[in-house]
Amino acid sequence: MPQGKVTSVPADGLTTRQRRRQAVFAVHTGPGKGKSTAAFGMALRAWSAGWPIGVFQFVKSEKWKVGEEAALKALGDLQKTPVTWHKMGEGWSWIQRAGTERDHAVEAAEGWAQIKRDLAAETFRFYVLDEFTYPMKWGWVDVADVVETLANRPGTQHVVITGRDAHPDLIAAADLVTEMTKVKHPMDAGRKGQQGIEW
Repeated sequence: MPQGKVTSVPADGLTTRQRRRQAVFAVHTGPGKGKSTAAFGMALRAWSAGWPIGVFQFVKSEKWKVGEEAALKALGDLQKTPVTWHKMGEGWSWIQRAGTERDHAVEAAEGWAQIKRDLAAETFRFYVLDEFTYPMKWGWVDVADVVETLANRPGTQHVVITGRDAHPDLIAAADLVTEMTKVKHPMDAGRKGQQGIEW
């Protein structure tokens, strides 16, 4: 799309300005690094526009401190644009921990229930549902319910979902889908993740 020109104009009767103000549902998926990073880049743009932002993280442990959280919360305080950050339990972790008494499936379902409440109330203008593909992949959250809820959300609430293995129905329903592919990664050479790059 050179110079941002559309290749076809839909016969929807809307003006260019009306189309520009439509809510966007985006999915960042694929095996490559950068899905969450790109979503938080979008959140920075939302902050710049003065929109209230809601972040719902499903994979990261409550104990894991990520740089984006500190930065966006500080920016929210600076501009008085609310940035609300929810860590929805571990939900799923890169390391399956034996002996835990937590029911991550229940926590993930409650996280989705909270998002539905916020969408109905139009609490935020921009939502990051980070690593949300995993609760759907494991059947903890119903894909059809997610697709229907997002299709019928009121107002102009923008939503971006991140995570590998996005369900085909989710991809079909989204307005914007980006698949991150891995060409090279430092971990391939035995290097560990590091602060400032991975978190």
